[in-house]
Amino acid sequence: MGTAAKTKHTEDYAKAPINQKLTAEEKLKLLRGMIRVRRFEIEALRQYNGGKMGGFLHLYNGQESVAVGACSLMGDDDHVITAYRDHGHALAVGMHMNECMAELFGKATGCSKGKGGSMHFFAPDKNYWGGHGIVGGQTPLGLGLAYGLKYKGLKGAALCFLGDGAVNQGCFYESLNMAALFQLPVIYCIENNKYSMGTSLQRSSVIEHCLAQRAEAFCIDWAQAGGEDIYEVRAVTQKAIERAHNESKPTVLEFDTYRYYGHSVADAKHKGGYRKEDEIEKFKRDHDPIQVFKRRLIEEKLLTEEQYEAIDEESKAEAAAAAVFAEESPIPSEASIFEDVYFEVDRQTEAGRTGKHFFND
Repeated sequence: MGTAAKTKHTEDYAKAPINQKLTAEEKLKLLRGMIRVRRFEIEALRQYNGGKMGGFLHLYNGQESVAVGACSLMGDDDHVITAYRDHGHALAVGMHMNECMAELFGKATGCSKGKGGSMHFFAPDKNYWGGHGIVGGQTPLGLGLAYGLKYKGLKGAALCFLGDGAVNQGCFYESLNMAALFQLPVIYCIENNKYSMGTSLQRSSVIEHCLAQRAEAFCIDWAQAGGEDIYEVRAVTQKAIERAHNESKPTVLEFDTYRYYGHSVADAKHKGGYRKEDEIEKFKRDHDPIQVFKRRLIEEKLLTEEQYEAIDEESKAEAAAAAVFAEESPIPSEASIFEDVYFEVDRQTEAGRTGKHFFND
């Protein structure tokens, strides 16, 4: 049976071995990473409201510690895939604000050449296999990444992020069954931000203790953790990564977190509608991941208020510069609509030229 290892939130996760190894510089880098995500999203919202981009825009404000904390543990053979709320994960794995903002603007300099938009950031060179717009659709793809690692004999893990709404999708359970059956090194990270679009968790899911506990049905290890403390995120995720690397076993993790904005920018009823404004303000005041870590670093005498303000201003300027870059970038050419359709054809490989793939002699 999988281990019902529900994590206690009272533990001092700063003392976890993986966090004890952090240098002062690395801790400040984690803080900077979260601030950069926050500032990118704030600028993206400003540009969206200014009519500079179309389509959907799913903001990550309030959840920064989950992506930054988990992705900070990645090694050369670890991979990441996520859903449509993908900007935070993209920046956390090392993507640049310019290419991300340009993608939001639909420009040719975007990470997906302006063809993907908000929900489809990709960086294969950074083992980042993108955001996906189909709810739960990334879960079997994450399973496939893990299968590829095991097939190739690589000591790696596939971190697959999903929201609390996606845990009710059938493909997720099919993926859990195969992950357990084939003993694949996949880590399903549920970012439980309490709302499936506009439906509260209590109204959308049957819950006994937590969502991650459902892994027991598939004999998979699981853990629940607070998503506001980046030390906790790293400590809990590291155990899952070690299980994947050393035992080639799957894990389901659940991080309690919260989004400050609606499901997407178009979700006008998120404040004063299906959730009360004081609920949002309470999370901002008491559980903001950036402020939680800021206070921790000040307590550790690794950060001053002046240093924090400087990092924030640098990140704000970087995001503003990315918007300028995106505005000045060219739009994709009409001819480019025929490009990037089939990998083999684009690169004129033998398979692309002949139409013969895989099992031909």
